[in-house]
Amino acid sequence: MADNRERKAAEAKFKKSERATEGAKAMADYKAEGEAERAKTVRLKAQRLAQDAADKVAKQGKPTKQAKPTKKRWSAT
Repeated sequence: MADNRERKAAEAKFKKSERATEGAKAMADYKAEGEAERAKTVRLKAQRLAQDAADKVAKQGKPTKQAKPTKKRWSAT
């Protein structure tokens, strides 16, 4: 009887420690995914800002199209 009780206690203790280990692993995975997402967001934002800056520089370097002067026709009256 006492042996059975000790066995159940040992199994419960093992399960508890196993759950704690799994929980710690799950939390580490969760934190790693969050950190990876934040790093990706920073990288993409930097790329977007660089592209915006490049577009702005390219736009400033191009002369704007001006309307061609139209020929005025003089009517002989």
